Amino acid sequence: MASLTLYGNRNSGHSYKVRLALVLADLTHDYIHVDLSLPRAQRPEAFRAVSRFGEVPVLVVDGEPLCQSNAILQWLADSYGHLDGTGGERQHIREWLSWETNRIGFSVPNLRFYRRFAPAEPAVLAWLTERARADLDTLQATLTGCDWLAGSRATIADVSVSAYLWWLAEAGLDIRHWPAVEAWLARLAALPGWEHPDTLMASEIPD
Repeated sequence: MASLTLYGNRNSGHSYKVRLALVLADLTHDYIHVDLSLPRAQRPEAFRAVSRFGEVPVLVVDGEPLCQSNAILQWLADSYGHLDGTGGERQHIREWLSWETNRIGFSVPNLRFYRRFAPAEPAVLAWLTERARADLDTLQATLTGCDWLAGSRATIADVSVSAYLWWLAEAGLDIRHWPAVEAWLARLAALPGWEHPDTLMASEIPD
C-alpha cells in the first residue's frame, strides 16, 4: 500500500473532494491542514516543497506530489478502481471533471468567498450569481431522471461537482430551487463513509 499524505484546507472544496474520495475508497492516509491565511512564503516548508503551484490540495504518494484536485481524483480512480465508473462511462467522467473546473468549480467557490470572507462589488456578485444559477440549472436538467452524473453509480465526477455545493447557502443560494440536485446530494450523503466538509476537513484533525 502506498504512503499517502494529503495537504488541504478546511474551507477548500477542492481539498475536500480529494479527502472524500480517499475516505470513500477506505484508503489510509495522513491529512495535514494548511493555513491559507498565511502568505505563501510563510506556509510550512514541507508544503511549499511539494506544492508546485502553491495551492491546496496536494497528495503526496510515496514522496511524489500530485497537484490539482481533478487530476488527483483521476489518479485515485485509475490507481485503486474506486469511483472510476465503467469503461463506457469514463469519457463522460472526464467531461464532467473539465466542466467542473470551468463552471461550477469557479462560480460557487468565488460567490461563497465574496459573500463570506471578503466584500465585492454588487456587479461582481450579480455576475457570479447568474453564472452559478446557470450551472445549477445544468445539473438540474442532467439529474432529472437519473441518479448520478456519469453512470449507474457514484463516480469521481459526482464527488468533484458536488464539492462546494455542501456550502451553497454560504454562497447565498437555496438548494430547494433545484430539487433534483438536492436529491442527488442526499444520495451522496448516504454513501458509506461520507462526511460533510465541516466535519471531514476540520483543522483540529491530527496530522
